[in-house]
Amino acid sequence: MRIIAGTFRSRPLKAPPGLATRPTSDRLRETLFNVLALRINSAKSGLRFLDLYAGSGAVGIEAISRGVTHVTFVEQSRPALKILQANLASLGITSGFEVESLKVSAYLRVAIKANEAKFNLVFLDPPYDLANEYENTLHGLGALLAPDALVIAEHRRKEKLPEKIAALKRTRLLEQGDAALSFYQQEIQSS
Repeated sequence: MRIIAGTFRSRPLKAPPGLATRPTSDRLRETLFNVLALRINSAKSGLRFLDLYAGSGAVGIEAISRGVTHVTFVEQSRPALKILQANLASLGITSGFEVESLKVSAYLRVAIKANEAKFNLVFLDPPYDLANEYENTLHGLGALLAPDALVIAEHRRKEKLPEKIAALKRTRLLEQGDAALSFYQQEIQSS
């Protein structure tokens, strides 16, 4: 596993041992960031990226490498957190991020209550065996999203996520191998 592009291009990343954490493949990460490139490169002010179920941190670190201003990593697994912190340290990344050692549902409650800054990009990739986490997390994001936010969920290709959930509507579906990326944006309410 490696960083695909940007400041840390081609630098290796570690992944947690075992099957409990399934890192986003290099190829799928490249596809994801090809889609996000224009949004990242044309941002007039700092972009805030939320990496939920962060695992090794590969997606959020790729975002930092490509110029995202701030990344919040949320991960509860101790082994994954150790690898995430080791990956940040090995690349010399010392600012522009925070690591939250919480369950995603707990983080969302705390962040909303604290009136956290809004996120422009959100990536979520819960363990495939926890299918209910997709809907629960997508439902819970509302108050943390900037008006133009893009939410991306990685999931099994065979598992279809809802077209619409809460105020989010799927705008794009990319399939690659056994995985898929569902892109969501907030629906604009007409008056």
